[in-house]
Amino acid sequence: MDKPTVFTDEEIARFRAELAAKRVPGAYEPGRWSVSPLNRRPQVRGPMPESVRLRDATLRSVETLPGVVAPTEAKEAYLRRLVGAGVCEVVTAGLAGRDDKVLRTEVEVIKGENAECRAVLPLLRTTHDIDRAADAGYDAVQIWVQGLGEASLIYNPAVYQQAWRGEDWRTPDTPRDRADVLGRAVPLIRHARSRGLDAIVPMLMVSYLTEDVLEESVAALTAAGATELTLFDGPGALSPEAYGHLVTRTKELAPDVQVGLHPHNTFGLAVGCAVGAVRAGADVVELSVNGYCGGPGNADLSATAMAFETLYGVRTGIRTERLTGLARAGEELTGYHLAWNHPVTGTNAFSWGGMDLITQETTVDPLLHNCLEPTLVGNERKIPFTPDSGPFTLADKLAEVGVAGTTAQVDEVLRRAREVMAREGRLLTDADLATLAHEVADETGARP
Repeated sequence: MDKPTVFTDEEIARFRAELAAKRVPGAYEPGRWSVSPLNRRPQVRGPMPESVRLRDATLRSVETLPGVVAPTEAKEAYLRRLVGAGVCEVVTAGLAGRDDKVLRTEVEVIKGENAECRAVLPLLRTTHDIDRAADAGYDAVQIWVQGLGEASLIYNPAVYQQAWRGEDWRTPDTPRDRADVLGRAVPLIRHARSRGLDAIVPMLMVSYLTEDVLEESVAALTAAGATELTLFDGPGALSPEAYGHLVTRTKELAPDVQVGLHPHNTFGLAVGCAVGAVRAGADVVELSVNGYCGGPGNADLSATAMAFETLYGVRTGIRTERLTGLARAGEELTGYHLAWNHPVTGTNAFSWGGMDLITQETTVDPLLHNCLEPTLVGNERKIPFTPDSGPFTLADKLAEVGVAGTTAQVDEVLRRAREVMAREGRLLTDADLATLAHEVADETGARP
């Protein structure tokens, strides 16, 4: 049917001219996004690099999700998909239960998809572990350093294993202060460097770092040859401003060493922490697809990438059109599903309801309520039919399913649809609406 005209072509042209006057290149990219010009003003956003590295730790993180037992083949398939999406660094699963052949295959999968993508092996505690990583072809290893002194014993698995067997785990070598904890990491870092590996050193529990402990840690770890210091905030207890401070101070103490961060999403601020840290000079953000990790989860790959790309104009190298597919594949791999309105990749992230004023604004400009074009991230715009929907939305819905009619017929279908929704307490599907339309057409003798 031909819908009644609401706005003339001249009015729509004036609307578009008004919108254009409020947009600037970069913040507005036709068919891609439309965000506030304030985001791109240097005096507002602060310093930002041209690009940032995103290191994906999904495969390591899914190991912490209860009930996830994905077969090796499924993980390899997901790894290919992950690298194919443009992730430049991948943290794989750890060594537990995996032989040398599996490690080599994992590196081959990564390099086969993208020879420039860096493979990182986590959770290493011995020189033998480091040798296995080097022999398998990894580019880098992560050597954990707890953020505390004697209390770091809480996080030593050997303590629990020996205690359970009734053995005394206390020896003259048991670390009793911060210097002892750092001392254990130093030979591992040196050994990794001697094997030609980058030594990424996650400093854990950084929300407990004092200025003195940070200075002591940076001095010892960089002297040993650490190529990156990664600020891990497992509790998610750092604000974006606090993260920025730690990055700034670490850069001051070690200007020639890369600085990374691994934020957690306790307060929904993981992406904000990533932005704050990068503004302060962080080189790499460690995150995961769908934010997968234990507890409150990590920064989400899709939300973080799009925040950098669209709000700040910082390149990530991510093939954004693959993000939603990657998120859906992650759900299939883990069985952990996203909220319907999860940022960027949620199934209804681009659904604003069915009011006429929402559904019809796209005739003027599709980037008014959706500041991102859904197809940019592989997602889709959804328009539900709800009790708030009017005749314009209904007419569009009927046209989508191949049903036409007069304005009077649409009004009658709308009346009946609202009655059904009120009586049955549910929304109507497109098929329901088509059935009602055919009923009305039969009764009026005016089949489309």
